[in-house]
Amino acid sequence: MRPIRSAIPALLASAILATSLTGCQFGAPEQEGGEILIGADLELSGAAAQVGKAYQRALELKVEQLNESGALGNRTVKLDVRDNRFDPSVSAGNIGDFTSNPAISGIIMGSCNECAISAAKTVNDKRVPAIALAPAGDVSSPAVDRRYMFKLGPNARDNVAAIVAELASRKVESVGLLHTDDSYGREGLALLKFELGQARIDLLPERSVKATDTDVSQSVRTLVDEEPEALIVWAPAEQATLASASLAEERYKGHVFFDAVAAGELFVGGGNRAENTTMVFTQTMVIDDVIATTPAKAARKQWFRDYTARFGGYYGYSSFAADAIQLIVDAAARAEGNSETPNRDSIRSLLETAETDGLSGPIRMTPENHSGLMPQALTLLVARGGRWRLAN
Repeated sequence: MRPIRSAIPALLASAILATSLTGCQFGAPEQEGGEILIGADLELSGAAAQVGKAYQRALELKVEQLNESGALGNRTVKLDVRDNRFDPSVSAGNIGDFTSNPAISGIIMGSCNECAISAAKTVNDKRVPAIALAPAGDVSSPAVDRRYMFKLGPNARDNVAAIVAELASRKVESVGLLHTDDSYGREGLALLKFELGQARIDLLPERSVKATDTDVSQSVRTLVDEEPEALIVWAPAEQATLASASLAEERYKGHVFFDAVAAGELFVGGGNRAENTTMVFTQTMVIDDVIATTPAKAARKQWFRDYTARFGGYYGYSSFAADAIQLIVDAAARAEGNSETPNRDSIRSLLETAETDGLSGPIRMTPENHSGLMPQALTLLVARGGRWRLAN
């Protein structure tokens, strides 16, 4: 395993609280019975339905575990799940309903970047805390304008740092890039241009695809024709799989790198077409390869087993949904108020200072940084034998 080196001092990592995330980390006092109601705005149809449904499964499994654990005393957690169809206008209606419901303790949003970015003003104005699982930095930054919006998942800057460091270690001199034409894709392009320039690695002509495209072969062919030593695919799992198939058809022999948004199923689609592809992601994706030397690692292994046993396979991003539920439940259980009218200002304040060693890895929110996954959570994975493994 090659962990990603972090620019954040080791002191911060040592401050992370070790917890299994199976109960209430804040040690809330006993409260009267009632529900902790959480809204979920997910992509259950249309583009990104695969990851949206994986989020829904993870949320429902985590809620079931929390309710069966008894950690909340007489209180229970309940989800209100809505489909946004990967459409910001539909999402806006869902968010409007959630923020108008005084019983809602918090909102979880799915992978749609534009949905989450558009929702930031509404959740701020209505003072309802939300955690988005969308990857774009604009979702939660700048924090001063996103007081009630948080983000959980790999950050573009950390992904770029990991990829460029590995390219440099392999002495790669030229790179091609396939990226989505959305806020996250443009963010990745800008960061890669800068970091590759710093490393003196040439970025050959890049190509963009729409987040809804189901055919990327022409863009891949154009990139391969430039003969780069390596190709970076900065796109969701479905498009990354299509890119792998196209690269195999083009008989591309160079290095292939996937950004973290490409993480999907544990077993790589299309047989061995992605063999030896490198991807930046968290250990949870391959936790069955890891020895449980800490309570946090043991909890991640148990989550992997529970999810796999329930749904017949593992989806990489499921841990972020589970951690998002845990963070909101922990804050709601600790916050002042009652189950009928949760104190959402208090919940927001607790989320803004949350620290935990989660299912996804170390998570730390601060008033200046509302995107909680720390760089130490990331590692390099490699596709071997039709599934993702830890890179050696």
